[in-house]
Amino acid sequence: MTQEDLKQERIYVLLLAAIQFAHIVDFVVMMPLGPVLIKEFGISPAQFGGLVSSYNYAGAIAGIMFGLIADRFARRTLLGWVMAGFIIGTFLCGMATSFSLLLTARIFTGVFGGILNALVLAIVTDLVPFVRRGTAMGVVMSSFSVASVLGVPLGLTIADYMGWKWTFFFIASFSVLIWLAALKVLPHLVPEMKSGTAKQVLKRYLRIGTKADYLKAYSLIFLAAMTMFILIPFLAPYAVSNIGIETHQIKYMYFFGGAATVLTARLFGKLTDRLGSFKMYMILALISIAPVLLYTNAGPMSVVFYVLMGMFFMTIVSGRMIPCMTLISSVPAQEDRGTFMGLLNSVRSLGSATATLIGGLIIVETNQGMKNFDISGYLSITLVIITIIVARFIESSKKSAVIS
Repeated sequence: MTQEDLKQERIYVLLLAAIQFAHIVDFVVMMPLGPVLIKEFGISPAQFGGLVSSYNYAGAIAGIMFGLIADRFARRTLLGWVMAGFIIGTFLCGMATSFSLLLTARIFTGVFGGILNALVLAIVTDLVPFVRRGTAMGVVMSSFSVASVLGVPLGLTIADYMGWKWTFFFIASFSVLIWLAALKVLPHLVPEMKSGTAKQVLKRYLRIGTKADYLKAYSLIFLAAMTMFILIPFLAPYAVSNIGIETHQIKYMYFFGGAATVLTARLFGKLTDRLGSFKMYMILALISIAPVLLYTNAGPMSVVFYVLMGMFFMTIVSGRMIPCMTLISSVPAQEDRGTFMGLLNSVRSLGSATATLIGGLIIVETNQGMKNFDISGYLSITLVIITIIVARFIESSKKSAVIS
């Protein structure tokens, strides 16, 4: 491959990272707007939680439906229509004048946001050879960290000066620019499977959903998502209740933690290419036991130590997903990638939602603070160990396929 080809590949990866950034910001930005929306619409914290979670649930269901058409249309064409739907949905969020209208708009936007995530990963897999895919995944997945770093201050700043509606108008506006660039720059990728009867499509879909090697990958992403989301939604409440951090100080941990993750994501991506996806995942998974134990058993501490602990947690725990996704991306056959990634995204969203539900059942709020968060930590560690075993099975299947 020539230097010009490599340069073009980097442009593709950065553009795909920008698409990821747009829809992740759209999701993350809801969280700091909570107090504003609760006051404006007169809703309860539980209803606000429904606004946040509706995006993921909609994305999970959409991913399953997306799998039916993922490999029947050119990637760029499909991306153009899905991004258009996402932009319209985000604009409608800004237009909402009631809780029910905003909830409807969030569900609508989540449908397209969920598909975008799967579609971007499928395109990365199509465009980037496996030997450089870890680095590419690191760049694309660092958009999650950038979104977290910029999403919180972006939402608060725009809402403070112009009103919360303009937060969504702003996201929709810069998403239009990314959309136009994607339509102009990305190559016209045509999947191998483009036609077939409804019966053939359904049969193929069931095959991709139940194939033994694919089931291992679905299991890995489901468990990996659970290891994170049994803890992440409760990090801030635990910090306030048990560590003694003020509510307004929470943003420092997310800002510096997210910023550090942007840097480590690229490092972990390069190490994944150098050491191999399974080996790198095992290393990070084992190291991640330390920050999980540290955070879930933490007591009162200064803001500085809290931020450092949070940075350690965020960089390692989120960093595991880079070699994890690189390993998983090697599983599907080329003609199955779009459908596979759609199903994978749905499974990950369901894993996140399931873990959040379990975490909420385990943790108890008392006058002395949150109890049983350490139990969630031990459960997360147990699941991490199981993911290493599942990842090993996937790695063994890869080697067997190469030998045969």
